[in-house]
Amino acid sequence: MPHNVLLAEDDRAIRHALERALTLEGYEVTAVADGVEALAQAHRSPPDVLVLDVMMPGIDGLQVCRVLRAEGDRTPILMLTARVETADRIAGLDAGADDYVVKPFDVDEVFARLRALLRRTDLAVGVPEEQQRMPGAQVAVAGLRIDPPARRVWRGEREIDLTRTEFDLLELLARNAGIVLDHSTIYDRIWGYDFGPGSKNLAVYVGYLRRKLGDEPGAPALIHTVRGVGYVLREG
Repeated sequence: MPHNVLLAEDDRAIRHALERALTLEGYEVTAVADGVEALAQAHRSPPDVLVLDVMMPGIDGLQVCRVLRAEGDRTPILMLTARVETADRIAGLDAGADDYVVKPFDVDEVFARLRALLRRTDLAVGVPEEQQRMPGAQVAVAGLRIDPPARRVWRGEREIDLTRTEFDLLELLARNAGIVLDHSTIYDRIWGYDFGPGSKNLAVYVGYLRRKLGDEPGAPALIHTVRGVGYVLREG
């Protein structure tokens, strides 16, 4: 069955071009022009994934994302943004988005990011309840406890709320604790696509994970940068 994509983009030319490209790629696409329509459509017929433009009149993409997350809707969300500053991208992640693409974008990059989001969603569907209770399904390292089937994370006694991509990145680093993972390996495992040395996507996610993991007073750093190589999770 083809995946259903809800696309919200107020620029008519971009909306039509992306709708056509996604349709040719095999997706079933519902395209709307603003955030109000996006919320109404998401409530009426929940999609498999949302593609939201950040800057839309009335209710923008960030607000749509916040409303859906507040309702407990965990449908993967890909943001389209013309904002290139890291702080603006983090605002999208803070709203609960799973990934973002900066305009102007290559449509193949959009396809790659959608495939990665949907692949992780498909793998998470249908996990038996008994498997979720299996002790071996959990990862415990450096004061972290990760429950992959339930997609929950604790540091000490504090549960940490992570987006889908943040969770997958942390799980990858935790399962390889003490091992330096290079950028290409991480991109391939998390996104299924290497966006090249000029991409700041990974650095943004690592920075955001550090913020969420490190807000306990006096807590040691967990994710370390190995300059010119990649990242490693270790305590101290």
